[in-house]
Amino acid sequence: MFELNDEQRTAVEHEGGPLLVLAGAGTGKTTTLTARVGRLLERGVPAHRVLLLTFTRRAAAEMLGRAARDRRQKPWGGTFHSVAHRIVAANAAALGLPGDFAVIDPADAADLLDLVREEQGLARAGRRTPRKGLLLDLYSRSVNTGRPLSETLAETAPWAADLVEPIAGVIKAYVARKRSRALLDFDDLLLYWRAAVRDEVLGRRLAGLFDAVLVDEYQDVNQLQVDIVHGLCAGDTLLTAVGDDAQAVYGFRGASARHILDLPAQLPGTTVVRLVRNYRSSQPILDLANAAWAGAAVRYAKDLVAVRAGGVRPELVDCADEATQAEEVCARVLAARERGSRLRDQAVLFRAGRGSDLLELELTRRRIPYVKYGGLRYLEAAHVKDLLALYRLADNPRDETAWFRLLQLLDGVGPATARRVVDSLDLDRDGVLDRWDGAALPECARTDADRLVTALGESGPDRADTLRRALVPVVQGAYPDAAARLADLERLSAAAAEHGDLRTFVVELALDPPRSTGADAVPPSVDEDWLVLSTVHSAKGLEWKAVHLLHVTEGSFPSDLGVSTSDGLDEERRLFHVALTRARDALHLYAPLRYHHHPRARDDRHSFAQRSRFLDETALACCDRVGAAAGTGPVPALGGSATAPARTVAAELDALWV
Repeated sequence: MFELNDEQRTAVEHEGGPLLVLAGAGTGKTTTLTARVGRLLERGVPAHRVLLLTFTRRAAAEMLGRAARDRRQKPWGGTFHSVAHRIVAANAAALGLPGDFAVIDPADAADLLDLVREEQGLARAGRRTPRKGLLLDLYSRSVNTGRPLSETLAETAPWAADLVEPIAGVIKAYVARKRSRALLDFDDLLLYWRAAVRDEVLGRRLAGLFDAVLVDEYQDVNQLQVDIVHGLCAGDTLLTAVGDDAQAVYGFRGASARHILDLPAQLPGTTVVRLVRNYRSSQPILDLANAAWAGAAVRYAKDLVAVRAGGVRPELVDCADEATQAEEVCARVLAARERGSRLRDQAVLFRAGRGSDLLELELTRRRIPYVKYGGLRYLEAAHVKDLLALYRLADNPRDETAWFRLLQLLDGVGPATARRVVDSLDLDRDGVLDRWDGAALPECARTDADRLVTALGESGPDRADTLRRALVPVVQGAYPDAAARLADLERLSAAAAEHGDLRTFVVELALDPPRSTGADAVPPSVDEDWLVLSTVHSAKGLEWKAVHLLHVTEGSFPSDLGVSTSDGLDEERRLFHVALTRARDALHLYAPLRYHHHPRARDDRHSFAQRSRFLDETALACCDRVGAAAGTGPVPALGGSATAPARTVAAELDALWV
């Protein structure tokens, strides 16, 4: 089924004991993992006793589909959170959870934290305090790493280190509020799964479910996920972990490269197989990537070797400033296009989203179409969150954040009015809808509110669309561009109806959301080609024929925020390695000499930049150095007297002091 090289075959055919596959960039990780699943099935391991854990549902579906082709059963598979939901939902009673618990996504979790923050008085402290996004980050990092809040706060927001007690009070109240409202956030799913694995009775049952557990992208796991994996494999269950320490770039999510580095020590008898044959990039590009990665403080030794011969050396372009950098990128992009390369075969990568600002202006000026990775995600679109809030209330009327969201959509209703209505519902007791009384609402809002509450009380096969129809007048009154938003909601309710179970549909949508909405659509373009702009994090796992890497300077690679610790600096180096290994044939690096403090203003205040420390002498030897050709160039020398202008200036100055 699969054509494998010697190292891949060794990993696929491994028998007995834990297996760690160190798969460098472009070395056929997916092929190897898929073949490994297929080989387990060929050996007679029942499909339902094989579990594949990934970080995207699409990756799991693709690998399991290929591995189980022509078989009646597919193995278990999915993201950590989606599998956690299946496990927790199936064992809710044993875990002490109500059967009707609801799952809230990070945006709703942040909103709930905001409510608690206000109630706890943190918002009125009379000084700068963490807002909801940072509070959620602090909470999630502590949960996923197992570190005390004080340590997380000192590392993430040292300016608020003296607020440990009030912040802890907000988080404790947030946890209590979730518990009373039967709400679980994404971190709770992993916490309860770990609790189940560690339980004396449930743990044995869960460990006995699988003969083999395979984990993709093991370099991205956090401590909670490590505990779960080790718990599932505590007996005779065979563990296969696949990953690359050189691509561990999600420390801000609580992940740590230490987990893949320490796995052989944690599980004695682990066999380590290194995949180093790269099927993506040319050797000159890999030479630079290997040289840059060699400076890491802690790493597995593995130099990538290109399968195909030839290739051109990476190009390091020294630029006068960011504006020159933008001109240079455009010049090279257009030159490649004239040589027959499509725009979409090229990508411009940068460390942070703001890194492409001046480039986007230059691309627009030159009429070069582009698409920028990132932006508004589907579940962050306001109208989508509105309908999902209604769906959540249909399943769990105690969902406080959903009530607050919907009530404030109504005409004339603000936070204070919404608070009075929610308090009157007494969400801690059952029968919430029976206590509905819209008297506290402005008269102009009561009709829409009563319609929503009536729809919440209805049931039947058309429930998803019944709720959508009740929301239509509210959306029409709340948004000026309602038509496109309502079209999104029609598709959403149709998908919910097709799914059948509204509660499961909402959870699965939160765990694996689409990327964009119809309301984000722009007028059709006649362009059939476009350049890709992307942060390096968003580009992970992708590849292009040519890559242009911006801002290869100190402050960007590495980021100023990542150089305070050895671990942080190594993660910045890994991010640089990921950027380099996205290129197949051509790699261009740009290093601006100056950064203007106000690039769009008229003043000339600026700072000089240093080239990235990752480009040491060994790495520089792998590059062709060129100066910027774009821009105005040097000022031409003029003929004439060398002394006359000097005399003129001297005379003008002397005349001022007479």
